[in-house]
Amino acid sequence: MTTLLVIAKEPLPGRVKTRLTPPFTPREAAELAQAALADSLHAVAAAPATGRVLVLDGSPGPWLPPGFDVVRQCGGGLDERLAAAFAGCDGPALLIGMDTPQVTPRLLTVDFAECDAYFGPAEDGGFWALGLAEPDPRLLLGVPMSTPDTGAVQRARLVAAGLRVRDLPVLRDVDTAADARAVAALAPHGRFAAQLARCGAATHR
Repeated sequence: MTTLLVIAKEPLPGRVKTRLTPPFTPREAAELAQAALADSLHAVAAAPATGRVLVLDGSPGPWLPPGFDVVRQCGGGLDERLAAAFAGCDGPALLIGMDTPQVTPRLLTVDFAECDAYFGPAEDGGFWALGLAEPDPRLLLGVPMSTPDTGAVQRARLVAAGLRVRDLPVLRDVDTAADARAVAALAPHGRFAAQLARCGAATHR
């Protein structure tokens, strides 16, 4: 069994999903971020795991379901924060972010019996999931984050280390309003889609 990690920021206005503003207000962007995070956490809660950990920048709120340990994010760049998240795991671990509310428990149900790593590429060139049978922070340190080549560089790092890599489906991150609409259409019954509909109604009043 696997430890499931979610790395996230507390959904506060002005601190999350700033690329959604405009057309949404900072408060609406934070509400969308909270809905995306809640959908992600509930998918993790429903997937089989030995442990569930929220690696959080900020403080937990009522959006956090039961059954999670909360660990404070370390400082530094994203590569350092991801590396530190894996460093806290003793066995197999799969890490996701808060940008893919369309994720399902099935996607998070992984088996390392025939591979050493799982890699979930994102449409924007990054990655939405990374799983390691034997977590090693060195596999992430120094990978340039938030670039069109981030995913390719990270996957190449895994291969260069001699790991057998299994790819997960490509998912779309929510960064822009267009992303939000596309992702909500993929998971129309989720919290994110419902919140987007409320924000859209408010925007057009």
